[in-house]
Amino acid sequence: MKADIIVCGGGLGGFAATLAAARNGYKVILTEETDWIGGQLTQQGVPPDEHPWIETHGAPASYKKFRENVRAYYKKYYPLTDEAKARTFLNPGDGAVSRLCHEPRVALQVLHEMLKPYIESNHVHLLLNHKVIDAKASKQQVSEVTIKNLIDNTSIKASADYFVDATELGDLLPLTKTSYVAGAESKKDTGELHAAEVADPANQQSFTCCFAIDHEEGKNNVIEKPKEYDFWKNHVPDLRPAWTGKLLSLTYSHPVTLEPRTLDFNPDGSTVNKTLNLWNYRRIIYHKNFLPGVYKSDISLINWPMNDYMLGNLVDVSESEFNQHVDRAKQLSLSLLYWLQTEAKRPDGGAGWPGLRLRKDVMGTADGLAKYPYIRESRRMKTIFTVKEQHVGKEQFETTYGKNGMSHYAFDDSVGVGYYHIDLHPSSTGDNYIDFDSIPFQIPLGTLIPIEKENLLPACKNIGTTHITNGCFRLHPVEWSIGEAVGCLLSYCLSQKTTPRKVAMNKETLRSFQAFIQQQGLEINWPKS
Repeated sequence: MKADIIVCGGGLGGFAATLAAARNGYKVILTEETDWIGGQLTQQGVPPDEHPWIETHGAPASYKKFRENVRAYYKKYYPLTDEAKARTFLNPGDGAVSRLCHEPRVALQVLHEMLKPYIESNHVHLLLNHKVIDAKASKQQVSEVTIKNLIDNTSIKASADYFVDATELGDLLPLTKTSYVAGAESKKDTGELHAAEVADPANQQSFTCCFAIDHEEGKNNVIEKPKEYDFWKNHVPDLRPAWTGKLLSLTYSHPVTLEPRTLDFNPDGSTVNKTLNLWNYRRIIYHKNFLPGVYKSDISLINWPMNDYMLGNLVDVSESEFNQHVDRAKQLSLSLLYWLQTEAKRPDGGAGWPGLRLRKDVMGTADGLAKYPYIRESRRMKTIFTVKEQHVGKEQFETTYGKNGMSHYAFDDSVGVGYYHIDLHPSSTGDNYIDFDSIPFQIPLGTLIPIEKENLLPACKNIGTTHITNGCFRLHPVEWSIGEAVGCLLSYCLSQKTTPRKVAMNKETLRSFQAFIQQQGLEINWPKS
């Protein structure tokens, strides 16, 4: 097979890169190793984590369109109440984590609808259940990839002018012998306030196998006791500073203060201790938004500190180690469910909610767990510029550059914007939460340009960030923005017969490209006020 661009990985970055290139008339092969495109939004089962201004600005026009389409889908096909249907900013789940908590399958449907015109016009060739397993590359160029069909084990050789690594773990980087970093850099390496004292490639954020549940009052939906339940029931994470006790508990380390914090859990949505009810946190269906009888219960997505897997990594390990860690992470999630069903303390003094039901249909899997682990950190390409805490961390930014009325570090080569607090979950080598304020930021073009390769670009969590700054660049709208910038960049390079590196290095060409992407609906600056 041959295309103008081959995008490896159908997550939000890969999807947005494909959409942008196809929109500009170029042919794209898009590979995805599961049968769902959409990455963290669909196959990983995580409602969008977004910044406070998302309804008005701070994301590409195509991402805003996606959000509009999700709401329109519910209003067209679901039996909403009149009040919910009339709500401009409908939130189907009314979850606390996002202004738009919705089912993975609805996101999947909307993404396919957005891509459909380009598939039908032969601009996009979508290969689901396909994974890149090998590549031919010199120090500067990638010439070919081998794509394996995970259903029948056949393979395809594919070539293109440009290749995009949008895999969840940066899988194309080692296959193409592209320089990359994994894990934590040291303070000496980066000068970052919150960096580790000693660099450690194995120091990576935990990952999570998410699942969805509803509640049938009076029913017994208790699952079979997970084989590792006794281990996880008694497991105390070995972290610095110390975790608050057992992992399977409603008490955990507050992400910012690291003090013990106890949250409520009650499927009726109520709070007892005037704290967050975890049931409401990632709730993706709020039954009161729908006509009576449509849903007897809410549906809640479980992605909590209690099912973060901290006992190993998925980067640069053997296939058997990878599978072992994923299997154990699934055991942790099933153990959390079993604990909630049988042992968790109820507000009425009882133990467990046996009516909690694992919603396998929501995740589209036989075991009820997400199709792919929720990945927070991948390999990171070595690029001509690296975003550090000095650029995006509020405390260090103000210390380094002074307040002086500056709201953010101004990157001259900005190709997008984003915002999220710097949020690092407990790590595989024992760091507890690292969570602190950031500032609105831009995505510099330099973070997308490899130090060596000329025709391979990153479009996911694998851009030029550090272990620390990955913590605010890894969320849904930022990943989409990165991917769309890459798709536009390659379209521009193909049309102008130039290269990504030349765009980054030539001021006049850079300005031309920035004007091009703004015409395409990408935002590159935050409002001044």
